[in-house]
Amino acid sequence: MKNTSLTHVGLAILRIVPSLLMIINHGLGKFNKLIAGGEIKFADPIGIGAAPSLFLAVIGEVVAPILIIIGLKTRWAAIPAAVTMAVAAFIQHHGDSIVTKEKSLLYLAFFIVIYILGPGKYSIDKN
Repeated sequence: MKNTSLTHVGLAILRIVPSLLMIINHGLGKFNKLIAGGEIKFADPIGIGAAPSLFLAVIGEVVAPILIIIGLKTRWAAIPAAVTMAVAAFIQHHGDSIVTKEKSLLYLAFFIVIYILGPGKYSIDKN
């Protein structure tokens, strides 16, 4: 891949847009549920309990995307984000149609590509 400014702009867009959408459309609701206190009602797709599952989902859908947006430990942050989307697509929605799995699979692809390509120079990591 040619190391041009346009490539780095593309990498920044690839990092920022899906991560921001993940936080706004999926993560904030889970984060609010986590900090609200009280009884936690949340899916338990890997059998560790509702509260730990919610906590891990918040890491994958809020914390990791924030790190990806700013480009801090980007490749490491892409791992929990990708794992969260893999769990959503292949465990939580295993019996659902591809239409239901589509968003999870798209986010999974974004986070895998971010892991592979890295953050680019318009990031804290600058690589």
